[in-house]
Amino acid sequence: MHLLHASILMLALSVTPVVAQTAAPTQLPAQAPAAAAKPAPPPNLIQQVRAVINKGDLAGAEAVASGYRKEKGITPEYLEAFSWLGRGALAQKDYDRAEQYALDAYDLCLEALESRKMDDEPRLPIAIGAAIEVRAQVQAARGNRSEAVYFLRREADTYKDTSIIQRINKNINLLSLEGSPAFEVASSETLGGPSPTLASLKGKPVVVFLWAHWCPDCKAMSPILDEMRQKYADTGLTILSPTQRYGYVAKRAPAGPAEELAYIKQTRQEFYPWMADHTVPVSGELFTRYGVSTTPTLVFVNRDGTVKLYHPGQMTKEQIEPVIRSLVAPMGSAH
Repeated sequence: MHLLHASILMLALSVTPVVAQTAAPTQLPAQAPAAAAKPAPPPNLIQQVRAVINKGDLAGAEAVASGYRKEKGITPEYLEAFSWLGRGALAQKDYDRAEQYALDAYDLCLEALESRKMDDEPRLPIAIGAAIEVRAQVQAARGNRSEAVYFLRREADTYKDTSIIQRINKNINLLSLEGSPAFEVASSETLGGPSPTLASLKGKPVVVFLWAHWCPDCKAMSPILDEMRQKYADTGLTILSPTQRYGYVAKRAPAGPAEELAYIKQTRQEFYPWMADHTVPVSGELFTRYGVSTTPTLVFVNRDGTVKLYHPGQMTKEQIEPVIRSLVAPMGSAH
């Protein structure tokens, strides 16, 4: 079963001075008043729209966006906020409304692209990527999976040289990768020696764990994967852990290729010690092909080299272990 889902996560001394018994009583200086806490900044338009959508009020969210548009016009912030209306309607399974919101957002984004490039700033790519995603998911939900994949591949050709290509490929893979041969993961650049090919691992169950050095959800999955690796070692289970460069290191400080590679090694040592004896392919091209716009992304590969499950996003032990149990079952066995 394909997993088409999206989730929205919501993130909420007294010192008693010791005075010697023989000392004369002294008056302690008055304690300075505590500094007043700084008020939280007002929510931006995107946060406002999402908050109203989370209450199930699409009309109210649209009104919030419209009010902003009347005052400030069609800005990148407005486009990203408006794109959330399509996602909200899709979550409510209101497919007609979701499609119309997505079409409107897409058209507005195309107008914006007449006077600027896609990646001049980050909000427009998010908006048009969401519009494309919603249109494809609406088609798939209506039973038109092949049409959805065709649409996405056409968009991938159009935007292959922009930042949204990974997001488009993610949606193509969600609709078409399971049951098909897994993409090769070997890379000419690695940490830890030559990269094994999937062909060389045929006959073994494989988990491809695509991670990023900055990703907290990836780090949270590290002990789970280590436990699975040890528990199912006698089945031949193999974990491959590709990553890529992003052009920065800690706190998004810009970094050259060599500095970032050193930082990736440091991150691996600190958070993924079980990878120490494993080869780590380093490839942006691999991430693009697997559509890693969400980290981590996990790909479960059967012994025959076909994909059992393509899963963008973090997984819990309770989610991942049943998949691995099925994955490690001998070929041809009932499970």
